[in-house]
Amino acid sequence: MYIHLGKSAVVPYSDILGIFDLDNASWAFKTREFLERAEREGRAIWLTEDLPRSFILADSRWGEPVVYISPLSSTALRGRIEGGALSGNSLNL
Repeated sequence: MYIHLGKSAVVPYSDILGIFDLDNASWAFKTREFLERAEREGRAIWLTEDLPRSFILADSRWGEPVVYISPLSSTALRGRIEGGALSGNSLNL
C-alpha cells in the first residue's frame, strides 16, 4: 500500500517509520535539533510552502531516513493509512 503525503510525494506504507504532529513534537529541543540537522544534510523534503502540520520519517533505502514536511495533519495521514488498509486500495489519495 502507498500513502500520499502531499504535493506529488507518494511513499510505500512499509517505508514509514513515524508520523509526527508538528504542533506537539516541535516543542521538544531534540526534535527541533533533529529537523534542523535533516535540513542541513539535505534529507528534509518540504511538501508545502504554507505552514506545515506534520512530518513523516521514512526509510530512504539509500542510507539515512528522509523527513517529509507535510501540509497534512498527522490525523489525516493516519486516516489515509487506515482507510487504505480497510478498503484494500493500493494507492490512497
